Amino acid sequence: MRDSFSLYELQRIIGAAVEQFLPHPVWVSAEIAELKSNRSGHCYLELVERDEQSQSGSGAKAQARAVIWKNLYPRLATKFEQATGRALAASLKVLVEVSVSHHPVYGLSLQITDIDPTYTIGEAERQRQLTIAQLKADGVWDINREVAIAQVVQRVAVISSATAAGYRDFMQEIASSPYRITTTLFEATMQGEGCEESVVAALTAVAERSDEFDAVAIIRGGGSTSDLECFNSYLTSLCVAQFPLPVLTGIGHDKDISIVDMVAAVPLKTPTAVAAWICATAERFDSQLEYAALMLRDSCRKASYNAQLRIERYSEQLRRVTEMFLIHQSEKLDRYALLIDNFAPSRLLNLGFAVARGSAGVIRTIDGVEVGEDITIEVVDGSIRAKIVEKNGKEG
Repeated sequence: MRDSFSLYELQRIIGAAVEQFLPHPVWVSAEIAELKSNRSGHCYLELVERDEQSQSGSGAKAQARAVIWKNLYPRLATKFEQATGRALAASLKVLVEVSVSHHPVYGLSLQITDIDPTYTIGEAERQRQLTIAQLKADGVWDINREVAIAQVVQRVAVISSATAAGYRDFMQEIASSPYRITTTLFEATMQGEGCEESVVAALTAVAERSDEFDAVAIIRGGGSTSDLECFNSYLTSLCVAQFPLPVLTGIGHDKDISIVDMVAAVPLKTPTAVAAWICATAERFDSQLEYAALMLRDSCRKASYNAQLRIERYSEQLRRVTEMFLIHQSEKLDRYALLIDNFAPSRLLNLGFAVARGSAGVIRTIDGVEVGEDITIEVVDGSIRAKIVEKNGKEG
């Protein structure tokens, strides 16, 4: 008959081996796959190490149950949150100190006795840098920052929770503007579970109506650093980086800059700052119009003044030209008058000349009269009547 063990005996042997080879607590790195705290105050976790070589990257190559007893859980949770800015939660990678035990009924379990927050901070930053590097490698890092921004942003798609204080602040700032700015809310979950899928879905909905808007604003109020997880994700950042409209962000963190902020066209700190920036585009354009109107007015005044100067200058020139013309014409008239005076019949008669007139008028040649014709001869002091007795022409 073969040697055999009862199940209980086997479990006892395994437990003894575990206690023999792992008698002291050890530090273990893993991802929190699941975390639950019950009414008793204990916190139960499912720890997993994922197979990075698997096609999806989500396959587990190791998994174990863990517990933080209620006498330690508040202290460890507070320590972790104060150091990292985020609460212990699923999907976080942690470095924990564990005591390993094996129970005949419940099997292997890990009792967490301490946690090192610096590991999680470093791992989060490592993942953040990997995401940034991937976006740059994909060639999308600068795309949204290169999208042309309308001179006046008047039609804004807003991605936010409808009940968020940040959204109310945004709308109040918009309402205080004297300019007509229209907003359309695309509601989304802005933190916690489902944030990534919700924000991406809202961005997709805006993209389908992109011709209706000048820009899209992603806004939320302040919160813990862990609330930024969605805005550091590759999928959310990729959607923003490639978005066809300029993206304005006001995610509500003064110290932390998310990857979404980095790839957005206009990253701002708060929802109020986003609204103020939008209002400022209208104010700036209004000022430019006012300045252009002043420049146009000044140009018109200058053109009118220059035209007046030209008219006055031309008027003076016209006066001088007219005067010169009149003087010239007067001199010509004087010369003509002198010429007329020199050749006036009275002057000629006074010189001893006479004018003979026959029946046909002034006699210029001998052919102008007939022998026997009566003529009148005009001299300087009267006229003489005579009769043609004979005509003698000049010999050739």
